[in-house]
Amino acid sequence: MAVSTERVTWERSSLITATAFVVALSLRPALTAVGPVLPRIGVDLHLGEAAQGLLGTLPLLAFAVASPLVHLAARRFGMERAVFVSLLVLAVSSALRPYTGSAGLWIGTGVVGAAIAVGNVLVPVIIKRDYAAHVSRATGIYTAFITGGAAIASILAVPIADAVDWRLSLAVWGGLAVLVAVIWLPRTLAPEPAPAATAEDGPPPVSVWRQPMAWMVTAFMGLQSTSFYLFVNWLPTIEISTGGVSERATGVHLFVFQVFGLIGGLTIPLLLKHATDQRAGLMTASTPILIALLGLLLAPHLAIVWAVIGGLGQGAGLVAALTLISLRGRGHHETTQLSGMAQAVGYTLAAAGPVVAGYLTQATGGWSTTLIVFAVLAATQLTLGCLAGRDTRPTNTN
Repeated sequence: MAVSTERVTWERSSLITATAFVVALSLRPALTAVGPVLPRIGVDLHLGEAAQGLLGTLPLLAFAVASPLVHLAARRFGMERAVFVSLLVLAVSSALRPYTGSAGLWIGTGVVGAAIAVGNVLVPVIIKRDYAAHVSRATGIYTAFITGGAAIASILAVPIADAVDWRLSLAVWGGLAVLVAVIWLPRTLAPEPAPAATAEDGPPPVSVWRQPMAWMVTAFMGLQSTSFYLFVNWLPTIEISTGGVSERATGVHLFVFQVFGLIGGLTIPLLLKHATDQRAGLMTASTPILIALLGLLLAPHLAIVWAVIGGLGQGAGLVAALTLISLRGRGHHETTQLSGMAQAVGYTLAAAGPVVAGYLTQATGGWSTTLIVFAVLAATQLTLGCLAGRDTRPTNTN
């Protein structure tokens, strides 16, 4: 009977631990549901193209502002409770923002971004704590759930808007956040498990903002995010302009991009499982992004090929970046602060990326200069992967 009781307890514990992956489902739908119905929002609320672009970028700016502050809430209330509250805020703001006029849409979108930032920062830290022996594999599963949630929202946004209106296509994802909060609730009722104690746990002796390695990790995260949002925002337009691809086909290509992102995220952990040296994984994740950008520049008629390769790189790149944050944080508190720093700076770059791309294209009259600039950024990411992924253990000279 004792063995049976232990087995039941372990299964329940494993089931509760796995809810960290379920949270990931709710971290992107409120964002990716906006793009497909953005023209309808613009017509209904009289928003020009510039305002529509800013509305799409606003959550990323909220990520950047909120991310460095998340560790304060986690320290005050605990990570589990902070995530629970953020899910409730996400639910309310998602449900209300389409029905509160233009001002409510803007304010609600900012609040949505801030609520998601809490999950962005804390869930990877929780995964590191709960899956300490399998960080890269667990991170791959986590990002697969993120990608899956994003893809589902993208696909369903227009059908829901056609059946009812664009307001419901945005508000419905508040219901998903409520469901996830209910699933997460048991974690808030039990004492928060302590991370495995290490000699380096506790507040870092030197602020992460003053650590060279932290800046390399942050730059890798930022460049990965910048290229991702370039693809998400501009890939259809690039394909239409340079490859003669039809509008319907570009929608299929963007979906393919997301699907292969899921595949890349699930497979790259095989190259990230080394305890101290992740260069092979980081460089493998970065190379497809560079190839895809050069491919769009030199052979745009093979757009579907570059969508597949770019998707693999983007999915792998996100897993690599989050794994790097988890492994380079030298203790629980430092990992939380590094996650906040990397995502704050990273999403600032990501927010600027699509805007800079649009400006360069408008100024030069074509996409060639833009693709060259972003290819250089991808090459920089590849170099940073080699630097940030190297073995950081002190050399034993004895």
